[in-house]
Amino acid sequence: MAAKKKLRPAVRRAATPRPGPLDRCVNVADLEALARERLPRAAYDYYAGGAGDERTVTHNGAAFDRYVFLPRVLAGVGEIATATTLLGSPVTLPIALAPTAFHRLAHRDGECATARAAHAAGTLMTVSTMATVPLEEVAAATDGPKWFQLYVYRDRSLTERLVARAEAAGYRALVLTVDTPRLGCRERDARNRFQLPRGMPLANFAAEGGTLSSWDAHGSMVAYANAQIDPSLTWVSIEWLRRVTSLPIVLKGVMHRDDATRGVEAGAAAIWVSNHGGRQLDSEQATLLALPAVARAVGDHAEVYVDGGIRRGTDVLKALALGARAAFIGRPQLWGLAAGGEAGVARALEMLRAELETTMAIAGVKDVTRVDPALVIEG
Repeated sequence: MAAKKKLRPAVRRAATPRPGPLDRCVNVADLEALARERLPRAAYDYYAGGAGDERTVTHNGAAFDRYVFLPRVLAGVGEIATATTLLGSPVTLPIALAPTAFHRLAHRDGECATARAAHAAGTLMTVSTMATVPLEEVAAATDGPKWFQLYVYRDRSLTERLVARAEAAGYRALVLTVDTPRLGCRERDARNRFQLPRGMPLANFAAEGGTLSSWDAHGSMVAYANAQIDPSLTWVSIEWLRRVTSLPIVLKGVMHRDDATRGVEAGAAAIWVSNHGGRQLDSEQATLLALPAVARAVGDHAEVYVDGGIRRGTDVLKALALGARAAFIGRPQLWGLAAGGEAGVARALEMLRAELETTMAIAGVKDVTRVDPALVIEG
C-alpha cells in the first residue's frame, strides 16, 4: 500500500481589514463624489452651488491652471516645514477652515465634528454666524484656535451681543464678511426651495426668539438674509466694530487692492481675499488672480489670506507664492464632513497636507514661511 501523505496544518492568516469608503478617497474630488451620494439633493446643491450661472465658481478653480511651477533642484529638502502662525496662533500647516454654514446638514455632529478634526490636524477653524451648533458649544468642543465669522445685523445691539459671546467663549479673532450687502442669486436653492430641516435652527439665534433663528416667516433664506443683514456698512462701520471688541478684525471678501489698503488703514489685522466661493457676484474675478495685487498693496502691514477653488496641495503652494500667508478651504471640509463626519474632515486635511509636502519637496521649497514668489510663473 502507498504511504499516506502527511497533511500540513492549515496556516491561518490574519484578516486584512477591508478599506472603507474614506480609505478609498485619494483626493478632495473623491470626497465630493462620496458626499454627493450621501447628501440630499437640496443640501448638496446648497453647498456646491454659486450665484447665477456659477461662472465665478468655475473661474476660481480654473485660475490655478493659469500658473505653473518653476521648481528649484538640489534644495536640501530632507525636512519640510509646514508650520506657520495666523494672527499669532500656531498652526501646523498653512491650510485652515473658512466659515461655512449649516454643518448639521452634512452630519449630525455638525460644527463640533469639524472643530475636532481641525484641532487634531493642528489648524484653525472659522465658525460661521449661520452655524447649526451654538458658538459656545463649538468653542467647548476643542482647545484648538477658532475665529468667529460675523455678519452685521441691522439690529446692532444683536450684533454686539454676538461679538461679546464670541469673546467670552475664547474666539481669537472676528472675521467680518464685507461682500454680502445682499445675498447672491443662488438659483439651485430657488429651484429646490431650500429649507433647513425642522428642528435645525440657526443655533446662534435660538435664544433670541422671534424670526431670527429661522427664515420660515420670510419664505426663503434670501429674503431672511436681505431683511436681517445690514446693507449700509461703510468704512466707518469698521471703526464702530473696533470700539465694541478687543479682538483683531479680519476683513473677508476683499478683492480690490484699494479696498485692501483702506482696510489696513481702518485697523484690520488681516485682509482675506475672497469672492464668497462664487456665491455672491457672478462673473467676478477669481480670487487667485486678485491675490497678487492685494498682497502688494498690504505689504507687511497686515496678514493676507485667500480662499476659493482650493482643492490640491499644489493650489496651496501657488497661493503662498502669490502672496498669501494661508489658504482657507470651504467646500472641501463640507465634503469630508458629509462623507464621514469628523473622520472625513480629518481625511480632507490629511490629503491636502500630504499633497502640499510632496509638492514642496519636488519644487525645492523647505519652509512655507519662505516661499519665493519666483516659484510660479504664468504658463
